[in-house]
Amino acid sequence: MTGTVRTTCPYCGVGCGVTVQNTGTKPSLTGDPLHPANHGRLCSKGAALGETLDLTGRLVAPRLGGLEVGWDEALNHVAERFRTTIREHGPDSVAFYVSGQLLTEDYYVANKLMKGYIGSANIDTNSRLCMSSAVAAHKRAFGEDLVPVQYQDLECAELIVLVGSNTAWCHPVLYQRIVKAKERHPALKIVVIDPRRTPTCEIADLHLPVRAGTDVWLFNGLLSHLHQQGCVDQRFVTEHTAGLEQALSTALDSSGEIETVAQQCGIQSWTVEEFYHLFARTERVVTAFSQGVNQSSCGTDKANSIINCHLLTGRIGRAGMGPFSITGQPNAMGGREVGGLSNVLAAHMDLENAHHRQIVQQFWQSPRIAAREGLKAVDLFEAIHAGRVKAVWIAATNPVISLPDANRVREALRRCELVVLSDCVANTDSTSFAHVLLPAAAWGEKDGTVTNSERCISRQRAFLPLPGLAKPDWWIFCEVARRMGFEAGFNFASAVEIFREHARLSATENVGSRAFDIGALSELTREDYDALLPRQWPARSTGEQDPIIDSRLFEDGRFFHADGRARFIATTPRPPVHPPDDLYPFILNTGRNRDQWHTMTRTGKAARLNTHRPEPYVDMHEKDALLSGLRAGQLLRVRTQWGSLVGRLRVSGEMPRGMLFAPIHWSDEFSSDARVGSLVNPVVDPISGEPEFKHTPAQVEPFVVDWYAFALSRRPLSVRHVTWWSCTQGEQFTRYELAGRGRQQHLSRWVKQLLNAPEEPTDWLEYADAGSGVYRAAHLIDDRLDACIFISPRPDLPARAWLSALFAKNGLDEADRTSLLAGQPLGAITDAGPIVCSCFGVGRQTICHAVRKFRLTTAQQIGHRLRAGTNCGSCLPELKGILEEESSLAVER
Repeated sequence: MTGTVRTTCPYCGVGCGVTVQNTGTKPSLTGDPLHPANHGRLCSKGAALGETLDLTGRLVAPRLGGLEVGWDEALNHVAERFRTTIREHGPDSVAFYVSGQLLTEDYYVANKLMKGYIGSANIDTNSRLCMSSAVAAHKRAFGEDLVPVQYQDLECAELIVLVGSNTAWCHPVLYQRIVKAKERHPALKIVVIDPRRTPTCEIADLHLPVRAGTDVWLFNGLLSHLHQQGCVDQRFVTEHTAGLEQALSTALDSSGEIETVAQQCGIQSWTVEEFYHLFARTERVVTAFSQGVNQSSCGTDKANSIINCHLLTGRIGRAGMGPFSITGQPNAMGGREVGGLSNVLAAHMDLENAHHRQIVQQFWQSPRIAAREGLKAVDLFEAIHAGRVKAVWIAATNPVISLPDANRVREALRRCELVVLSDCVANTDSTSFAHVLLPAAAWGEKDGTVTNSERCISRQRAFLPLPGLAKPDWWIFCEVARRMGFEAGFNFASAVEIFREHARLSATENVGSRAFDIGALSELTREDYDALLPRQWPARSTGEQDPIIDSRLFEDGRFFHADGRARFIATTPRPPVHPPDDLYPFILNTGRNRDQWHTMTRTGKAARLNTHRPEPYVDMHEKDALLSGLRAGQLLRVRTQWGSLVGRLRVSGEMPRGMLFAPIHWSDEFSSDARVGSLVNPVVDPISGEPEFKHTPAQVEPFVVDWYAFALSRRPLSVRHVTWWSCTQGEQFTRYELAGRGRQQHLSRWVKQLLNAPEEPTDWLEYADAGSGVYRAAHLIDDRLDACIFISPRPDLPARAWLSALFAKNGLDEADRTSLLAGQPLGAITDAGPIVCSCFGVGRQTICHAVRKFRLTTAQQIGHRLRAGTNCGSCLPELKGILEEESSLAVER
């Protein structure tokens, strides 16, 4: 496959376009300048996609009981085991757990098989973990799961409120669109509502560090304030909404005066007052919310409390305004469209609606249809644990890492009679429990569609051949369905055939009763599908040449409840299900790192993405650390009722008192003890089923070790016997962070074994200071650095960045050898410091040196000198932080 291919990024819900130049060797990837989501920009992860395409670690053949087999044997086994389980225990004894990494066509076939042919709704998705509260809120307010805002609304808004969203790190390209909009229109105001002072706050005019879980108090207070100040679009409310009286009464009862809100939220009264006044006097307001709202035991109410304020003011359905759910995964929206959640049907139809069930069953000509809601993600794995679900098929996800109370999930899979797992990665924390492994296509090999956060359908096009026996997910589901006796319903030969059926179903008996309608795309030829440009839905067919395309939802004030009105929802603030106490005094908050994605099976391959936050860490307030007997750089253990982890302590200045933050990415493949999911509180929102990832009571304690170390090696090291370890992929080496207890009596021998060096290596450099406990060693082969290790009783080991340059050399000179023994760069060698700009590999020390030498005062000046911050812009908040620090140091000097 050669030439230029336009496809879509596989990371977050922004849905950026990617242009691939495929010359037959290594593909070259850039942002697609014609895609409406990103206009050519890519974040650091997207820019590094070309570095993740190798076949290392790929699953390329079916495995049955750990042995490679052919497709027929594997598929027949899966079909027979599912058939037998259903016959003996009923349809609800089996389940699918799928993923926002699937394409819409994959999702459609899986949902059709489970709900329409097996006859159970036990199909849920890891998207339940990130956006199902928004889905539930949309359905309650609008009558359908509808996102009314478009990205361009961010560029014509006068006020953008970011709630529970570290947009700068989690949706970087969208963040850059906001940054550019503010540069063009300095009057644009940005409010960030988040307990942490994240990098997103760098562009904020106002930051409200609310106490975790108090969003409903804040927005109920805003609703009351807007009403009291007369900021009500009376015509809109009267003609297009219902339920205001009860919602307003509840808000007044719970929030009352600004002082009450401030007290409940743990912030100063003037910040609440300023936010309320900004919202009240600004017409064009977009309130964008993400996981800080959704991932909560009251996430649905949080989202509805936000929507209520937009309904009261009529700030919805028009340019530059509206509530905006920013989804986490690349195809979370597409999965919602085809019924990937256990409580909905395909094409935005409802399981509890008998007429909708009839429409879908007749359209599919299926033998049965699920008649009741299936098990949501957390309940699904609890049912597996209890033995009620006896066979599960997991596709494109790693639940042993990502679900809450993950140790129980691991035990559930260990108990399960049949675990089928289709994935592109051979070894994950979840694949080890699979009885059957099915090799699926990866990004770059997949052909289909995805839908982003603004309802824009984009093509994901293949530009690489399928390796080994790997197959598309839709093909795997169809083949099992046929072997189960359902040939007629799954006789698809290509993704376009599935897409056409999906589009036809969306238009079936839909004369405006459902907003999701892409009937205009139901007759696409293969050529049309291949050439399909990004487009928003709805796209209703008129029978004429041109379809009706309504990209602006609710412009006419019509919603999708039976009476055409939107609903105000009364939201009562609720305390957390598990509040902190004397035993667990801290609140653990979880989330993403800037340069990593999920469990690092893809981003972990890109060396430059592993330099920004290269090891598991826990961030906490400096005073909390001091009172806990901890210092930055030390290891600490975090415990909850459900599990524990060990990570490096960071004191970033971002955290409020009483809160901890740990990233979600670390699995057993990359660390000895850092699975955040094993700690997370398994309580869920009672409406959406979304777990409480942002509020788990926790305790901390020092993780006492006798020595700290790091090792860099061209070859994999066996480190699982070390007390604590983590690893990441570097450029031509793997980086290991280590810590241990006890002293090695024969340290040199132990190190040689660890580094895979012979007992009498021909080129071995070694330095030992018995008094200080410092030890350094390096193994060279043909003058090239093969491996090195640095050991100290203190955590403040030498910088790692400068060693990368030594691994890039074909041979080391005397100065290089001396620097290894000295533990620091000498002479011409310089240490760039920890990487700040991943796109161009610019380190902190390099930036600080340039700021001082050239007296730089702006991020733009840094970009002009070093290119840092000129690509994806994810590092701009850190550049500004460096400028502030250097300015303070200059004053002191």
